[in-house]
Amino acid sequence: MSTARPTDLPRAVFWMMGALASFTAMALAARELTVEMSAFQALFFRSVICVAVLLPIAARSRFQSVRTARFRLHLARNAVHFAGQVGWVYGISVLPLAAVFSIEFTVPIWTAILAALFLGEPFTRWRAIAIAMGFAGILIIVRPGSSMVDAGAFAVLGAAVCYAATFVFTRHMATTESPLSIIFWMNLVQLSLGLVPSAALWVTPSSDTYPWIVVIGIAGLASHWCVAHAMRHADAAVVAPMDFIRLPVIAVVGFVIYAEPWNPFVLIGGLLIFSGNMVNLLGERRRASREIAR
Repeated sequence: MSTARPTDLPRAVFWMMGALASFTAMALAARELTVEMSAFQALFFRSVICVAVLLPIAARSRFQSVRTARFRLHLARNAVHFAGQVGWVYGISVLPLAAVFSIEFTVPIWTAILAALFLGEPFTRWRAIAIAMGFAGILIIVRPGSSMVDAGAFAVLGAAVCYAATFVFTRHMATTESPLSIIFWMNLVQLSLGLVPSAALWVTPSSDTYPWIVVIGIAGLASHWCVAHAMRHADAAVVAPMDFIRLPVIAVVGFVIYAEPWNPFVLIGGLLIFSGNMVNLLGERRRASREIAR
């Protein structure tokens, strides 16, 4: 049985714009922090900040707002998401920012496939076109014989699959779990997961990293708060493609701040993936219009 709900696109767009700004800030913070420390330690600091913010909020309701009968789902979701975060932060530390975001934009491909398999969301021809164009974009970005074929690129591609699974978990859990509950357990579980590896690779941070520690924590919290709300207003495979506005923004940021060169293959591949998902968005709007007309 399908779990799809009527799409409220304006509200989904509003929340995703907040997520876009937060993810971009988080990428910059991750790049700066991994100059000194491991991806595990950077993510550990993120979780510490998030838990410190969330604990007083949850305490106001005596933790009733974060009670759950689905802890196993929270545990599974956040183990997958933590693996994705490690791959993403590692990629940020070794690849151009635009390349990381372009590869990450394959998330809607995996989301559409996983949502159809596990949530019963409709697998329309529009989504099939988006998937085909997305895979073509991947081949352009990570092409055989190029410098992009390395551990960093594959780490980010693996992170994209993990993020897609996280989107699907969130969509499934949003029917019973509040955004606060999803975010609270995400950070508490990931704080525990990151404790041992970050302690083993611990580096005392310099004072220059303190602002970036705050940024990665607040941006990490805001991004998932926004995504959790967006998922309440649209299907997973409709929400995820809204992320694509990050590509031109991060390409400019990488060029201006880090003097990263413009790679035409990265931009062309990212544009192809983006175009495929725009086809998907337009197709979903047409499908929704027909359903309303009935």
